[in-house]
Amino acid sequence: MKTVNLKEKLARVATHWDPHVIADYNGNDVMVVKFKGEFPFHKHDTTDDFFLVLEGEMVMDIEGEPSRPVRAGEMFIVPRGVVHRPRAVEEVEVLLIEPKGEPNTGDSNREPAAKPRI
Repeated sequence: MKTVNLKEKLARVATHWDPHVIADYNGNDVMVVKFKGEFPFHKHDTTDDFFLVLEGEMVMDIEGEPSRPVRAGEMFIVPRGVVHRPRAVEEVEVLLIEPKGEPNTGDSNREPAAKPRI
């Protein structure tokens, strides 16, 4: 058991769309990531997708629905099987929780991130 400082961990992340594992929780990876630009539309067939915005603002695009802004201090959960795309005009810092081994790209053609541990 130890305290994890999110600001310190995020200071070590230099790229966008590359989640870094900072802790383990009930078979899940707890990760920090920086976003800028847009990710491809994708879905996860077997798991929900959890986003907690720490700094900045992102937009969650949901196929067939209005886009939703997600601001610092807000979280957004995409249910399994829902086609979605996170994006951000300016850099945003986000905490993610995903089952270990779940590719961050879902069913898109984008190469999954390596998810290094920091």
